[in-house]
Amino acid sequence: MIPFLRGRALLGAAVFACVVPLRADEKPVVVTATRLPLPEEEVPAAVTTLRAEDLENRQIDSVADALRDVPGLDVVQTGTPGQVTSVFTRGLKSEHTQVLLDGIAINQGLAGAFNFADLATTGLGRIEVQRGPQSTLYGPRALAGSIQLFSSRGQGAPRGSFSFEGGSFGTFRERAQASGKLGEVDFLVAGARLDTDNDRPNNQYRATSFLGNFGWSPRALPNFRLGVLATFSRDDASNPGPTNAPTPTDNLLTKRWLLAPNVEWQTTSAIKLRAVFTLDREEQVNDPQIDSLLGSNPTKAVFRRTQADLQGDFELTRWLTLTAGGYYGRTKAEQYRPLYPASFGEPYLRDVTESYAGFAQASLRPLPGLLLVLGGRVEHFNDFGTIGTWRVAGSYVFAKLGLTLRTSYATGFAPPSPQDKIFRFNTDVLDPEKSRGFDAGFEQRLAGGRVVFGASYFYNRLSNIIGFNDFFETLNLGRARTQGLESFVRWEPLDGLQLRAAYTYLDARRTSAADISQPDGARLPRRARNTLTAGASYQFLPESGTPRKRAAVGLDLRYVNAREELNFGAPNSDVPDYTVLRVWAHWQATAQLRLFARVENLTDRRYEEVPRYPNPGRAFFAGATWSFGGR
Repeated sequence: MIPFLRGRALLGAAVFACVVPLRADEKPVVVTATRLPLPEEEVPAAVTTLRAEDLENRQIDSVADALRDVPGLDVVQTGTPGQVTSVFTRGLKSEHTQVLLDGIAINQGLAGAFNFADLATTGLGRIEVQRGPQSTLYGPRALAGSIQLFSSRGQGAPRGSFSFEGGSFGTFRERAQASGKLGEVDFLVAGARLDTDNDRPNNQYRATSFLGNFGWSPRALPNFRLGVLATFSRDDASNPGPTNAPTPTDNLLTKRWLLAPNVEWQTTSAIKLRAVFTLDREEQVNDPQIDSLLGSNPTKAVFRRTQADLQGDFELTRWLTLTAGGYYGRTKAEQYRPLYPASFGEPYLRDVTESYAGFAQASLRPLPGLLLVLGGRVEHFNDFGTIGTWRVAGSYVFAKLGLTLRTSYATGFAPPSPQDKIFRFNTDVLDPEKSRGFDAGFEQRLAGGRVVFGASYFYNRLSNIIGFNDFFETLNLGRARTQGLESFVRWEPLDGLQLRAAYTYLDARRTSAADISQPDGARLPRRARNTLTAGASYQFLPESGTPRKRAAVGLDLRYVNAREELNFGAPNSDVPDYTVLRVWAHWQATAQLRLFARVENLTDRRYEEVPRYPNPGRAFFAGATWSFGGR
């Protein structure tokens, strides 16, 4: 399968990574890397921005699928849609990436890792992926990077759309969205529903999601907005289990809701304030939970969190901006295991974590084109004490050359998850996992932005990894190191024709044998050594005065090489390489009606991202979107 894409030769041979194509006249703004809006070419970090319009054109409806094209990220789905889906950033653990919605941390669950299986793109305006430690700005679980989802904000005359899709495996998807501004009030309401039987017994998946963003901006205070963000999801996934030990009745029901009143106020041209208060809850019912050791016993987990986040941006001079703020968080995690034997532990497990933090960041522009960022954070936890992190980063833009250089060095941390604490057999206090990360890269723009390419080298050293010793006690045992190359190119040779490609090389290894799950020097499981994505699309440009003739076609390719699976206590087992193709097309039949179709896994490649959990074969989908309103 693509024989020339083998081994280390890729490191020097490929200069590709994927970002969503942008028209030459666009200047996207990035917020996540510094908590301040910055032009993309000035950002002192490796950042990829995914726009809702481009994802819709390519018919990508889940955040997990959108992230598959981002360099430095490895997305691993446990078989079919609806099953647990993890994202590894630069080879670090999946719980080391902070996920945010409009600046609000939404990592949840007992394990502290976000499950991307249930996250739809409906209602989102863009996604920003920042790679490299970000604990200084976003606290726990941002030591590998952050993925921030930005909901759309209503503006202009009310408008909306409704979409329906059907296809293979008994799949039906419906989406609806409305947004706009009525006087002093802006609004966004979006909802999605997915029903599919997938392609294995006991493999049904039913997902419902809702997103609402409402704001009030009084005319007397034009730079003031009082808002509320609300989300709800209900996901019912039947778990077929591995092919060598199927589970014909296992089922996981997950319900989440979040409510976040917030206020933004630009008091003067030099001062902007933002405050957010968040209540969220996650409930998981696994009934029955099939376990080869303990039989078929139901479990229920409940995760509750309260957060408060305050940020102030102060432009002290034209060359110095100070960003400072505070954070409070309280999480309560519980698990009920009523039918488990007493030898396995208490039937009711509970953990409460409280933390307080303060952070500050200085953004300096001492010379034209030069941006320096210095930041620090101090956070106190009720169980293991106080921890500090810091970050330095910089970028230099050679405007005449279209060249940007950037680099960063930072520390990060991830506290023990509730699962780490309530399931351990020892009584020792667990310390947070820590990291130090460095990266350096460039981006070159040519031909007025029609050609863009670049690369970044990264290195991370992780310590205090939580693992198991010979007595299966949970302790701070491990160390690991990850390094690699992210590189990219995109090219628009003709109006309407866009070519893109992506390549990531990753070397992620354990450097301590104290954790018995893997021997010393073993590669970290489920992280591919080489990942290549590529794509081409052509948009048929409309003739003057005939917008309904717009249409587009595209092809996407993903190749994954040298992924391994954990073989507890022994050398890892190899996961076969695979290449997946998809094709898509849409046609704007009228100003209101768009027809679309796609084929996933065009060559019907049989592959597994997790051994014994096969991913779907070839599938066909088609549908239509009806838009209304707006001007």
